[in-house]
Amino acid sequence: MEWTGARYADRPTVEVGTVIAAPPDEVWPVVSDPLAMPEWSDELQSVVWLDGAESAAVGRRFEGHNANEPMGEWTTVSTIVECEAGRRFAWAVGDPSEPAAVWRFTLTPDAGGTRLTQWVQVGPGWSGLSIAIEAMPDKEQKIVFVRLRQHEASMTRTLAGIRDRVESRR
Repeated sequence: MEWTGARYADRPTVEVGTVIAAPPDEVWPVVSDPLAMPEWSDELQSVVWLDGAESAAVGRRFEGHNANEPMGEWTTVSTIVECEAGRRFAWAVGDPSEPAAVWRFTLTPDAGGTRLTQWVQVGPGWSGLSIAIEAMPDKEQKIVFVRLRQHEASMTRTLAGIRDRVESRR
């Protein structure tokens, strides 16, 4: 696991990657469709576009419905902050100027295929982690570390799901 910082306010990150045997233009429609992501997530249950949006573009918003055993159920609103076809797709959870998290997919051509990475930065905006840290401030570093490990496992499953879907269509 690759991450920097141990405190939430430090905006720690984690990134995972895989190679997909398809060019970026075949991978892009899957990674730029937030409605597809619940298929591979244990936590994200469903996604709907907001404000009449039907596809990805910077500034468009979507709502995610989430569930996690220790944290219960919650809803988030995310705003697309990067959308460069075939290259990069990112969204901020909550207030884009102080997000609870920023998620990003990056696509890079790789020997006829695509190197796909998924990256997340947690903090500094309010989130479920904030509640846990406020309740146990002396355990902040452990709380952040455990959450990043959960994200790493989920992201690894997501990338495998995307790879399987794209490669099965070839």
